[in-house]
Amino acid sequence: MPVRVFFTSVSASTQIKKNQDRIFSVLTSKKISFQPVDISQNSSDKDLMRQGAGNPAALPPQIFNGDVYCGDITAFESAIELEELEKFLKL
Repeated sequence: MPVRVFFTSVSASTQIKKNQDRIFSVLTSKKISFQPVDISQNSSDKDLMRQGAGNPAALPPQIFNGDVYCGDITAFESAIELEELEKFLKL
């Protein structure tokens, strides 16, 4: 199953945009293939993201490996700092 990054192409929050760009940049630079899922294009994707994250108010970006929830930007940054990105992504 591919790594999926739930994101939004429509957001007034610069922090959300920066977080999304950071994840995309790291995954691309490490040559980790991923599937971006734009929740602003389909409300069922937003519901799926929130259900998978176990948080009805979860905001993008959220990261999954297939249907298995990996975490949010905070957990992603922590995994990078601990040099455990592949473990975090369940690769």
